[in-house]
Amino acid sequence: MTIHVALNHVTHYRYDRLVTLGPQIVRLRPAPHCRTRIVSYSQRIEPADHFCNWQQDPFANYMARLVVPERTREFKVTIDLVAEMAVYNPFDFFLEPSAEKIPFEYSRDSKAELAPYLATVPMTPLVDAYLKKIDKSKRRTIDFLVDINAMLYKDIRYLIRMEPGVQTPEQTLTLKSGSCRDSGWLLVQLMRHLGLAARFVSGYLIQLTPDVKAIDGPSGPSADFTDLHAWCEVYLPGAGWIGLDPTSGLLAGEGHIPLACTPQPSSAAPIEGGVDKAEVEFSHHMAVTRIYESPRVTKPYTEAQWEQVLDLGERVDRDLIAGDVRLTMGGEPTFVADKDRDAAEWNTAALGPTKRGYANALVQKLRAQYGDGGFLHFGQGKWYPGEQLPRWALSVFWRKDGQPIWHNPDLFADERKSGVYSNADSGRFIRTLAGKLGLTDEFVKEGYEDTWYYLWRERRLPVNVDPFDARLGDELERDRLRKVFDQGLTHVVGHVLPLTPGSAVGLSGTRWQTGPWFFRDERMYLIPGDSAMGYRLPLDSLPWTSEGDYPYFIDRDTFDARGDLPAARTFAERYGVARGLDVPATVTMQGVSGDQSTVHAASLSVRGEPVEPPGGTLSSAALGTHVHGTTDSPRTGLDRNAIDTDNARTSAQRSYVPATATLLPQRFQSAHWLTRTALCVEARQGHLYIFMPPIAWLEDYLDLLTAVEATAEALDMKIVLEGYPPPRDPRLKLLQVTPDPGVIEVNIHPAYNWNELVEHTEFLYQAAFEEHLCAEKFALDGRHTGTGGGNHFVLGGATPADSPFLRKPELLGSLIAYWHNHPSLSYLFSGLFIGATSQAPRIDEARNDQLYELEIALTQIEKNREIYGCEMPPWLVDRTLRNILIDVTGNTHRSEFCIDKLYSPDGPTGRLGLLELRAFEMPPHARMSIVQQLLLRALVARFWKQPKHHSLSRWGTALHDRFMLPTFIRMDFEDVLEDLAMPENGGYQFDPAWFAPHFEFRFPLFGEIAVRGMEVAIRGALEPWHVMGEEGAIGGTVRYVDSSLERLEVSVTGLNDARYVVTANGQALPLQPTGTVGHFVAGVRYKAWSPPSALHPSIQVHAPVTFDIVDTWMNKSLGGCQYHVQHPGGSNPSVFPINAYEAESRRLSRFLRMGHTPGRMVVAPATVNHEHPFTLDLRRT
Repeated sequence: MTIHVALNHVTHYRYDRLVTLGPQIVRLRPAPHCRTRIVSYSQRIEPADHFCNWQQDPFANYMARLVVPERTREFKVTIDLVAEMAVYNPFDFFLEPSAEKIPFEYSRDSKAELAPYLATVPMTPLVDAYLKKIDKSKRRTIDFLVDINAMLYKDIRYLIRMEPGVQTPEQTLTLKSGSCRDSGWLLVQLMRHLGLAARFVSGYLIQLTPDVKAIDGPSGPSADFTDLHAWCEVYLPGAGWIGLDPTSGLLAGEGHIPLACTPQPSSAAPIEGGVDKAEVEFSHHMAVTRIYESPRVTKPYTEAQWEQVLDLGERVDRDLIAGDVRLTMGGEPTFVADKDRDAAEWNTAALGPTKRGYANALVQKLRAQYGDGGFLHFGQGKWYPGEQLPRWALSVFWRKDGQPIWHNPDLFADERKSGVYSNADSGRFIRTLAGKLGLTDEFVKEGYEDTWYYLWRERRLPVNVDPFDARLGDELERDRLRKVFDQGLTHVVGHVLPLTPGSAVGLSGTRWQTGPWFFRDERMYLIPGDSAMGYRLPLDSLPWTSEGDYPYFIDRDTFDARGDLPAARTFAERYGVARGLDVPATVTMQGVSGDQSTVHAASLSVRGEPVEPPGGTLSSAALGTHVHGTTDSPRTGLDRNAIDTDNARTSAQRSYVPATATLLPQRFQSAHWLTRTALCVEARQGHLYIFMPPIAWLEDYLDLLTAVEATAEALDMKIVLEGYPPPRDPRLKLLQVTPDPGVIEVNIHPAYNWNELVEHTEFLYQAAFEEHLCAEKFALDGRHTGTGGGNHFVLGGATPADSPFLRKPELLGSLIAYWHNHPSLSYLFSGLFIGATSQAPRIDEARNDQLYELEIALTQIEKNREIYGCEMPPWLVDRTLRNILIDVTGNTHRSEFCIDKLYSPDGPTGRLGLLELRAFEMPPHARMSIVQQLLLRALVARFWKQPKHHSLSRWGTALHDRFMLPTFIRMDFEDVLEDLAMPENGGYQFDPAWFAPHFEFRFPLFGEIAVRGMEVAIRGALEPWHVMGEEGAIGGTVRYVDSSLERLEVSVTGLNDARYVVTANGQALPLQPTGTVGHFVAGVRYKAWSPPSALHPSIQVHAPVTFDIVDTWMNKSLGGCQYHVQHPGGSNPSVFPINAYEAESRRLSRFLRMGHTPGRMVVAPATVNHEHPFTLDLRRT
């Protein structure tokens, strides 16, 4: 992420007459202790006829003493320097134990040496009063310094003051304003009065426009800026001089370039000297220019580059349209919070205390952007073994045709805000809803926690534990018991309305049915647990029904043709929620004619003989009758007469019809008439939750949803929808936010073209950023890890029948083969966890036998296409590859090319025609992700037009040797780009520079040195993680990953391999030529850490790794560098970096451009391992 800037500073004095200049002192050379690397420096003096004597003043500052022998009319000083603006952490220092807390005393020797920096000016009233305001209680020294620096920043207003000299501290406090000189000198004096040695610093300040603007707080300058500046430095035992800038309230960073550090401001003046009396015209110019910017993830592309990317995307899109590919692209990007990065929920745990709040905020933004007229649904997500609770899933659904489903988004409650609803409100809501549906409310049941279960749990508690404060080890169990006992066992949890769509569909919409539920207990006791009430209904306690009579829920085949959905107005008018429509709150009943067609909900009841009210108050099945229309169903398009015949035959087989008064089944009789699904309304934490029942038809679901909205609007209640989502249907769009271990995952809806894809990706990243979510996570040592949750790309079609992979399966075969033959496609975009047991292994990682089978499968695809042509059965495409695209355990989901939703044998939900690419890690910038997706689109366009697969390469051990190194990954990837650029392959001109940020993201540069024309660069490389054997743990077994190993790449240019060798810890590297004269590359594999669970516990850590350039003729190291796994000074943070800047500072602090091996070095020739010829494994030395 390094940026090189050129600073130009011109100071020009013009005199109205010839003058004699006395000796001039210029202090404009960066001080020796400057932490910002100065690449080059130049000082130019005019008049040219002068003498310059470089020296150091008593305080070790550089100064140029100039003597101008001739009289002159002008004096001009021009400074040009180039600085490397690499980030360093200003807090990266140690303190002696005695100085860790304030107040402390310097040692006697230190006091004598620091005497000039402890001298104070006489105390004045305002200074004395200000000192009394400062908290001098015992606390951490660094906290004290940060607080007093920030205090001055708030109290002293900064202004530009052109007058010479420095204000006294008393003047600055009186005016409450001053220049940087004034506030800096005030801070120096305050520190000295507090017993701390401090000095005045003059220097350059360079501020660059940040790549990322802050959400809250200052974002820095709007343009790159530089100027002369002044600040304060404080001496701390163990740390040395630490810079404090009261003008900004921050510690001095890489933008602060000290020129002179002195006890008094007068001896830090940039230019001083005598001159004859004359009129002077003074001019001053300062400018900073970026002259080099390395590829970086915070700003991956220039605007010109981005325009080229967009143009290429348009061209690929035109080819996809011309080929009738019908490609859609979605994905599963993941995000982490930018705060509390060390919490379990952002590292290993799927659930956590803040994750749902972040997800809620994000889904609200996504709904506002995409789901206008849609509805929010907070349902149940995945549930993995070992997790106490199922995960939640926050979804947004909206109609593909753009018509509204939900008219008033203000009726959705925000879980992040407190609510006021109780169980009385839930009862009122469900009874009103029943009326809206044309149903009686007499079958509404109240749900209670299981009294007997919790009494039994209470009896099991230890005698010395209070059930209201059960300090159990399990946090979830504590909360569970506390909640139950706090609310009381007689508390009504919520209300249930047995509900199912009727077997008939009337002209005005769905006919809803209800009926009684029977239990052995006097109340309906819920199954104990933490889930929503609807998931805890005691359905197994309902009267028994035979397997043949059970109303199984069957998903519709995804290949079924769907007609148009009824217009939104149809649903709205039925329940009176359409805005601007004067629709009475009544229900038009079905099966009733004349004046009885409109019946008020309040009049619906069941008394005496069971007569089904208009609209189907009781289940038709419960009455032993079946009511059907004589027309085709608008839901199914099926012949109702044929269905009537089947239902009549089934009804004839049911000899038992219950008594109409009770509907109670007889013993051992199949209770086929009961309604076995229900809608629940529950008040939880002040919010009203509506649990939607499972419904097979989308039209029915939308009808019920409209009734729910009408009820909420009539009662003026805000609700949260939960329970079962609508059935999967191509007429409905969906995006979803769910938790995953360590991340929040967004299942983004598919984009149908290039412009949609760009907009979706950029908006999602920005929306996440605005809610304090990001795509960056780092290891402790500063390595970028992505989020760890991946960025799975999902490719398919608008419907399964449109999927390009089912319509042209050789496209899928070509992609698989091409990906296999170019390992860079697997490893450039992957996460850190790679290898045979990773989440998305390559097909040949530890499974070379699979390649043999894959070749047969690809041949079979071609043969079957010849047999079936365009009508190749989709199941055949799936079965040909399903048992090959797996991981080492046989898991179809844990595969680089995942087809578990292509045409799964499991059921319709897996028959979506989708291909999921699981090896992609989450890039930190939206545009990096877009470029990746553009590459995928180009490959699809190429192989759709001309399917092709070469024979599969047998990479063997080269996969985890050669292709772990960035140099060879880059070479292979450039082959991919050259291949796509060929006219016969589409002519897609990808600029390799577009992927430079991806290389920096995956393979960061740790440092480089140059010795005698040879340059050595050290970069991170990939290292497969070895999954170890299972070990016993609480609740089962666990498997640890050996993360003790790391790998570096050493790249050398300008090397004469006949004379020089490069060594790592004294061992010669097996340098491999790259095809460029003098350019060699090797990998170094070493034990970096020693965790409790690791391979080879007796092998000690190899860090630091010392690299030497050794002259074998002289047996001497000419120079070298050191790479430290941990901080060389021992400053090993226990918390993760908060952003890319801190991560970079940690990486750079671990590389030293010095530290070569001294003395005579006799190096044995490199030993080349025939299995891993590109890598030196220090564990084998």
